[in-house]
Parts: sequence; structure tokens; C-alpha cells
Amino acid sequence: MATPTLVESVKNGIVGTIKGTGEIINAVTDTVSDVLANTLKSTGKVGGAATEAAADVARGVIQGTSQVGGDLGSAAKGMVVGVLRGTGEVGSEALTTISSSVSSLVRETASVGGNVGTTAKNAVEGTIQAAKDVGVNAGDAVATAVAGAVRAAGDVGTSTTEAVTGIASGVIRGTSQVGGELGTAARNAVLGVLRGAKDVSAGAFSAVSDTAEAVVKETAEVGGNLGQAAKNAVEGAIQGARELGLDVTEAASAAATGAVKAAGRVSQSATEEVTKAVTGVVAGVKVVVQSPFKKA
Repeated sequence: MATPTLVESVKNGIVGTIKGTGEIINAVTDTVSDVLANTLKSTGKVGGAATEAAADVARGVIQGTSQVGGDLGSAAKGMVVGVLRGTGEVGSEALTTISSSVSSLVRETASVGGNVGTTAKNAVEGTIQAAKDVGVNAGDAVATAVAGAVRAAGDVGTSTTEAVTGIASGVIRGTSQVGGELGTAARNAVLGVLRGAKDVSAGAFSAVSDTAEAVVKETAEVGGNLGQAAKNAVEGAIQGARELGLDVTEAASAAATGAVKAAGRVSQSATEEVTKAVTGVVAGVKVVVQSPFKKA
């Protein structure tokens, strides 16, 4: 059950700050951080308290931002950063909080008719920034946020393709903005999607293909190494398939196929670079690119 006091505190703080400054990301970040820090201090709760509060905080963030006509995606980005700053959580507790926060944001956005894909994308970008700020392993944080976003998007009826495309774009763009390694980001994007995919079957492989395609497309747009991003996307698919007991050959093929499909829209040289990177043996698995790009 919601905690009205927390919801209203976050909502009112955001409304007041945005009206005063017109800025959304910092308004949400500062409000969430301050409200959570004060709430935890007054109640004496620590360790996992942010996870319990995530749904209430997300409700306050989305309602407050909606009330002033603000951008929900920007608000989502600010919330994730604010939650981790306000609680000071690190390690496994931080990862649990990230998952809960991102999932709650997606659900609350859906409840007000907002764009779930955009919110998920921005929440992941916020996760990347927050991980850097509080010293959480960025790779683990990204995979956790992506899984939470994909899972929640499925719960609210958003198409998997729409969700993972936006999320993967957010992973690469967010990593690029903070100077992170795009290849590693690509691997964790695919890994997170597999972990979060609700239908662990052919649907999961389709999601992998869509993710790898989006990862390579976004990497091209930010001027990154396409071959490295594509290969790491395949590695992420293999790792995720092994974790979940799925067919690693099919998972690898799905990722490779999506990567080559995206490269084909960039240039002939990009196609050659990506094809070379993802064919043969990757992480001990023989990878075959399907033609004409049928998803596994």
C-alpha cells in the first residue's frame, strides 16, 4: 500500500521546484535525494529501505512531473540518481534499489499514459550516471536496470521491440555521455534484456536480436567501434543464455543477426566490419548470421 506522506512529499517538492526553476532533472534528483535522506533519518530505517519506498517515490515523481506538464523521461533519469544519492546504498543493495526504482517508474508512467519506452531509456541513462556517482559497478547496474525495465514494460503491455529498442539506445547514449566503454555497455544491454524477458523462449531471442540491432545503430550514431559493440552484444547473449539455460547457439545467432542488420543500414564497410566481428567462434560458441535476417 502506498505511503501518502512520502508520495505527497516527493510530488509537492517536485512541483514547487520545477515551477520555480523550470528545470526537471535536477529538480527531481534534488527533491528525491532530500526527501529520502530525511525520511530514512527520521524513521531510522537503513539498508533496503529505498527498495521498499521505490514505488511511492516513483508515484510522487511521475504525478508531480505530470502535474506541471514536465517531461517524464527526464524525471525518470533524475529519480534514479536521486534515490541512490539519498540512500547512499552501494553493492547488492544498490542494485536491488535500481531494479525496483526503474520498474516502478515504468509502471507509474504507464498508469498516466506516458511513453514507457522513453521513460525506460532515461531511467537507464540515470542509472549509468548514478553508478558513477556512488561507486556502483556500472556494468552490473546497467544489466540490472535493463532487466527491471524490460520486465515492467512487459507487465504493462508495452511491445518488447519498442521497449528494448529505446532501452538499448539509452544504454549506449548514456555510456557515451559519461565516457564509458561502449562494448561493455552493449554486452550488458543484451544481458539485461535476456534476464528481463518475460517469455523465456523464442520471444527472448527476438528481444536479443532487437537489442543488438539497436545497440549497433546507436553506437554508429555516437561514433563508436561497431565491431567491438557487435561482438560484445553477442557475448552478452551467450552469457545470458547460459544463465537462463537457453540455447546459446540460438541466442548468439540472434544477436549476431540483429547486429549485422543494423550495420547494413550504416554502410557496406560497417557491414563487413560487424560481420567479421560476430562470425566464427565467440566466447566458445560457433556463431552463424541468419539470412535474410530472420529473428531466432
